[in-house]
Amino acid sequence: MIATPTPVQPSYDRAAWAKGYRTLSQERSYWIDEVEGEIPAGLTGTLFRNGPGKLEAGNEPVQHPFDGDGMICAITFKDGRAHFKNRYVETEGYVAEKKAEKILYRGVFGTARSGGWLKNAFDTKLKNIANTQVIYWGGKLMALWEAAEPHRLDPATLETLGLENFDGKLKKGGAFAAHPWIDPKGPDGEPCLVNFSIEAGLSFTLNLYELNLKGEIVRQQDHVLPGFAFIHDFAITPNYYIFFQNPVKFNPLPFVLGAKGAGECIDFEPEKSTRMLVIARSGQSKPQVLEAKAGFVFHHANAFERDGKIVVDSICYGKLPTVEPGSDFRSTDFATLMPGQLWRFELDLNTNQVDRKMLVSRCCEFPVVHPDYVGQEYQYAYMGAGLATEGNVPLQAIAKIDVTTGTEVLHSCGPDGFINEPIFVPSGVGDREDAGWLLTMVYDGVRDRSSIVILDAQTMTQVSRLWLTHHVPYGLHGTFTPEVFI
Repeated sequence: MIATPTPVQPSYDRAAWAKGYRTLSQERSYWIDEVEGEIPAGLTGTLFRNGPGKLEAGNEPVQHPFDGDGMICAITFKDGRAHFKNRYVETEGYVAEKKAEKILYRGVFGTARSGGWLKNAFDTKLKNIANTQVIYWGGKLMALWEAAEPHRLDPATLETLGLENFDGKLKKGGAFAAHPWIDPKGPDGEPCLVNFSIEAGLSFTLNLYELNLKGEIVRQQDHVLPGFAFIHDFAITPNYYIFFQNPVKFNPLPFVLGAKGAGECIDFEPEKSTRMLVIARSGQSKPQVLEAKAGFVFHHANAFERDGKIVVDSICYGKLPTVEPGSDFRSTDFATLMPGQLWRFELDLNTNQVDRKMLVSRCCEFPVVHPDYVGQEYQYAYMGAGLATEGNVPLQAIAKIDVTTGTEVLHSCGPDGFINEPIFVPSGVGDREDAGWLLTMVYDGVRDRSSIVILDAQTMTQVSRLWLTHHVPYGLHGTFTPEVFI
C-alpha cells in the first residue's frame, strides 16, 4: 500500500542550506556506526557518488560550485553494515592547484585567476574537473566530466589511475559526457552503456558511443549539428537516441577576453523553439528534427516508444537558470529563479508534431527510474523535490511520481535536511516496478552532518539512516553496482 504523504512545512533556512557548500578537506575511510533502523539484508554492493568537493584553491574560492574539483564517495553495503570512503580525483589541475595553493585554471562557470581580465584574456584552456558522474562499467570505475576524457579510478581505493581512452577509440582531449545510460537489453540482447560527446569547432559534432559489457566501444556514429549545441543529457529507446537542443546563443567574446566564464556567455532565447533531434541507433539515417515551445532541459527521466510515437519525460525550466557574474552562489535567491518541473513530450515522427503536458508542477530535479525500465514504458519516476508546491526552493524531499496517473508521494527530509539525487536499487524480490530501495545522501544543516537515507521505494518510508561523522558537499550524480570492493 502506498503511503499517504503527510503535510509539510515549505519553509527552509537558507543559511543552513548554504553550509552544505563547504570543502571537505579530509579523505576518510571508516565503517558507519551510527545507524537508525536496519540496513536491508538484501542490500549488497557499492554506491558511488561524485560532485564538487573542493570549492577553493588556497584562499581563492571558485565562482560557482560546478567549477569545484571532483570528489568520489563510495558507500559499501555488506553483511548488514556500511562503509564510507571518499577521495579526490587527482586530475592534472587538482594536483597543480593543490601544490600552488591558488587558482591556476579558468572555470566554465566564471572561476578565474586573480588579477582581473588581463590575467585571463586569451586563455581558453579549461581544467578537467572530473566532478559530475562516476560509473562502474566493464570492470572500470570512471569519473566523468562532459567536456573531457574520463579519469579511471581504482574501485577499492579510489586512487586515480589516469585518463581512459577506450583502447584509443576516444582521441586525446576528446570528451565523454557525464550522462551515460545503461540500456538493459541493448541491440544484441545484452546490456550496453550508451553515451555521447559534443565536439566544438566551426560547427558542432555529436559523437555517439555504445559500449559492451567488457567496456569496449562497439558501435559509434557522429552527426554535424546545426547551430550552437548546449546539451547536458539525452534519452534512449530501443531504436533511438533523443537530444533536446536548448534554444540558447553563445557570445564567445567576453570569454576570450577574460571577462566571463564560458557558461556565463550563454543566453536563453525564449522566442526560439527547442529543437528535438531523433537519431536512429542503427545509424542508417540523418537526425530527424522536431520543434516545440522554448524551454530549457538539463535532465531527462526516461523515454519510450508507444503507438508509433516517442514519449520523453524531462525536467524542464521556463528559461536557463543562471547565477549573475560576481554573485555569491551561497546567497542564491530561489524566489527569483524558475523551478524545474516534470513535463511529458510526445514526438510524432510521422507528422513532426510535438505535444507537451506538465506532469509535476512542484520544483524537482535529478529524476531516476528502475534501471530495468530505462528506454521502456514505465510507471514510476523518482526525483528530488521541493517541499513547497510552487516556486523554486531547495530540494528537501524525494518524490515518487506515478506517470500514468499523476499520483505523487513525497518523503520529506525537511525542515533541516537537503537532499542529493536519489538512486534506485532493485531488491530482486518480486516483479513489481517499485520493488527496491532509494538511496540518497542528505545534508542536515542543523547537525552539520550528512547521512545516507534508505527508503522503501514502494511505500516511500524510511528503512534506515546512516549518519556520517562529517558533512559532504552537495553532489551531482552517482551510480550503484552490486560489486563489493572491500
